Amino acid sequence: MLADSSLGQIIVDGAGKTLYMFTPDEAGTPTCYEQCATAWPPLTGEATAGTGLDASKITLVDRTDGSKQVKYGNWPLYYFASDAAAGDVKGQGLNDKWYVIGADGEPIKG
Repeated sequence: MLADSSLGQIIVDGAGKTLYMFTPDEAGTPTCYEQCATAWPPLTGEATAGTGLDASKITLVDRTDGSKQVKYGNWPLYYFASDAAAGDVKGQGLNDKWYVIGADGEPIKG
C-alpha cells in the first residue's frame, strides 16, 4: 500500500514497513543475494495491491534460490534490515543505489 513519509507517499508492506528498489536491478531481475540479501531482505511470496497502488504493476520474479520476489513496475522490492519500525526510511539513498518507490513505480531520489 502507499504510506506518507518524510519523502512523500511511498510503497510499504501491509504492516507499514518501507520497501526499496536497488538500481542494479534495472533489468527487472533481482541482483541482491547472500550478504546483500541479509542487509536487504527481498519481499517474497504473494502480494496484493493495497490502497493507492495499481494491481497491474504487481508481479513476481524468480530468485536463484527458487523463491518468488515481488516486483512493483520494473523493480524487485526489498526491505532494509536497519528499518526497525513502520515508516523508517533509513535505507534511502544508501550507496546511491537504494531508494524508496512512489505509487508510479519509480524511485524517489529526493
